[in-house]
Amino acid sequence: MASEIEYTKIISDEECAKAQAAADAASHLSADQIDPPTFYVHQNYDRYTDENHAVWRELYDRRWSVLASQASQTFLAGLEAINLVRDRVPMLDGQQTWKGQQINGINTYLWPLTRWQSRAVPGYLPAKAFFACLARREFPTTIAIRPRDKMDYLPEPDIFHDIFGHVPLHADAVFADFLQTYGKAALHCDDPADIERLGRLFWFTVEFGLIREKGKLRIYGSGLISSHGEADYALNSPVPERRPFDLDRVCDTTFEIDKFQPIYYVLESFEQLRDAMNNYANRVLNSRPAAAAH
Repeated sequence: MASEIEYTKIISDEECAKAQAAADAASHLSADQIDPPTFYVHQNYDRYTDENHAVWRELYDRRWSVLASQASQTFLAGLEAINLVRDRVPMLDGQQTWKGQQINGINTYLWPLTRWQSRAVPGYLPAKAFFACLARREFPTTIAIRPRDKMDYLPEPDIFHDIFGHVPLHADAVFADFLQTYGKAALHCDDPADIERLGRLFWFTVEFGLIREKGKLRIYGSGLISSHGEADYALNSPVPERRPFDLDRVCDTTFEIDKFQPIYYVLESFEQLRDAMNNYANRVLNSRPAAAAH
């Protein structure tokens, strides 16, 4: 699929190609042979244009205008904890002067909280490479931003989806532990049926999950956090079915990627998700043949 966004404005062609090739090759390697740092690239922050920052600001303002009434309090606390701001595309690492002010990368704030880090990647990573990153408490982060004519919908991830949508929850210890356990289980899983089931779990939680907080339905999945239209639909429309979270039922539910979801699963707490994931991971990994486990 051709990319809708121009990654090489931020990443050099050579670095982009080399990192993507390493990520693609990981699909054919065993878990202990995969080296996630070979997938990572430099975020050349000074290459972002005024238009890039303006698009970020408009996306941020549009979502922030309603998130206080829509989003999980855990997400909102995480957004503040990583010091995500509206006026510019986020920087991941280090320190830099931007328009006369000293700015810090979001990893500066995230690492002390949960030992998670966001790592710049050249674009979409194949599943095995992605899982290997999660298993290390590292989140593969697309660093290009969508063009203005794709602000409402983009089928591929960009920095707004990845940072604004995902990373605030990585500041929460319970969710952070769930995500690492998920990555380890998916990375070491050999059964295609279990791999498919884990993909569904990710979709209905990390991407399109709902949670009940103090009796109110809230969004936490990145696909909902970063989508103005589907967030309102998920919370308020009479059309979709909202089911209580049950991990096995989630894993048995198929999904479609090109329309609003007909089904959402509702957590009662992030501890519920973490504990269910721990049980599932133990079940998956303990069922592996002895030879595959070594």
